Amino acid sequence: METRTPTDLPPVATAYNGKDRNAFLFGWNPQAELWNGRLAMIGFLAYLLWDLAGYSVLRDVLHFIGY
Repeated sequence: METRTPTDLPPVATAYNGKDRNAFLFGWNPQAELWNGRLAMIGFLAYLLWDLAGYSVLRDVLHFIGY
């Protein structure tokens, strides 16, 4: 069985464009799509926590339209 050392691994994970996958690059590129997903997950979690605290935007909108 072959063992791998940390020096055998690449220093960064690269995306399709050959640049660091975690780089914060501006424009239409794979990195922007990754950051968009990460920030969307943070926003969704923030909304869930906000809703659990009792500040429900959805409940207020439904109450406003009379549902």
